[in-house]
Amino acid sequence: MMNEIKTDVLIVGCGVAGLYCALQLPPEKKIIIITKDAADASDSFLAQGGICVQRNDEDYVSFYEDTMRAGHYENKPESVDIMIRSSRDVIRELVAYGVEFEKDGEAFAYTKEGAHSRPRILFHEDETGKEITSKLLAEAQKRSNITLVEHFTMVDLLCRDNECFGIVGKDADGNYVTALADYTVLATGGIGGLYEHSTNYRHLTGDALALALRYDIRLKNIDYIQIHPTTLYSEEDGRKFLISESVRGEGAILLNWKGERFVNELLARDIVANAIFAEMEKEGKPHMWLSMAPIPIDEIKSHFPNICKHCLEKGYDVTKEPIPIVPAQHYFMGGIDVDSNSATSMNRLYAVGETACNGVHGKNRLASNSLLESLVFAGRAAQDMSEHYSTAKEFITGELDVTQYETIAEENKKAVLAAIEKEKNSHE
Repeated sequence: MMNEIKTDVLIVGCGVAGLYCALQLPPEKKIIIITKDAADASDSFLAQGGICVQRNDEDYVSFYEDTMRAGHYENKPESVDIMIRSSRDVIRELVAYGVEFEKDGEAFAYTKEGAHSRPRILFHEDETGKEITSKLLAEAQKRSNITLVEHFTMVDLLCRDNECFGIVGKDADGNYVTALADYTVLATGGIGGLYEHSTNYRHLTGDALALALRYDIRLKNIDYIQIHPTTLYSEEDGRKFLISESVRGEGAILLNWKGERFVNELLARDIVANAIFAEMEKEGKPHMWLSMAPIPIDEIKSHFPNICKHCLEKGYDVTKEPIPIVPAQHYFMGGIDVDSNSATSMNRLYAVGETACNGVHGKNRLASNSLLESLVFAGRAAQDMSEHYSTAKEFITGELDVTQYETIAEENKKAVLAAIEKEKNSHE
């Protein structure tokens, strides 16, 4: 008999979306958060640049237009509106959880990134994602109603008649476990592990998407995959180190091998990435160069200490020389289709964060909207569950055939990649 656990709400993934959703649920609800790797190995920890916020009422129009323009106007207007109007409340909540953003005196300091018409990005050095996620994780670990289970991999959904009752997972000891819940939230992150060159952790392989394909859960724009223009070039395999967009926002410039600028560095990510690819092909080179020479050295060291440290470890002193950069897969704008409350097309199943598609990003995400979007719509999922909470019917798992799961990881990868390619071809 397979081991079985029961809870009120099961959350698959412990990045900002999963954690914030858990923290926004009523304290009397029993919540289990499972994560495929260690708790601090979510991509949310890797976010460098910052988090957008509507600075004041006058900023709404330009924030909205910047987001729409970056997304090639394929964004869902309602979702963009919700995100922007919710942003200041989310920031206040994060500060209450202990998140520390850079200050200019008593006021917040703001930075600017590509495709933004004005500075509206809050940051913590060049580790904003780590600052936010670590504080949310610490808060979740304090809560007696929240249990976090590491190294637990989702392999299947428990569902019947288009209703979700939990998942089947594989624990750290290799045992299969059924996890039953009134509500299940998929917060499994992106798909970078499917690609040779990506800024994502390698264990992010689109597991939720594969299950959505298997159970005919509605998907949206799964061929909308963002390439980040600047990652540190290396011939080594594995995750690529991101050079934050805020570096260019503060004045860094892109150079070809002749030392010439060839693109406006503050254009949208897809435009800049395509310009770099074109220049690489034109010059027959494996990478281009990023120079921080226009930025004062003191500002480089204070704003980007971890980028400085990592580059120095790889043999590059960013205060004295350009660094080699190459575009890499970075973010997934498509995903499991959800409504404005993050509900999927399957009852009792929600999706939040990068694995979900609520339409905010359109065809190309605006820099530093990812953390904000994840938090806003994770909070809305929690609110929707709380307002309409009901106990699920009894689900009898019976004797599940676990042999079907032994080769599922590779099969899932192939299925997701095939679906993305099919969607891409249909748009060409």
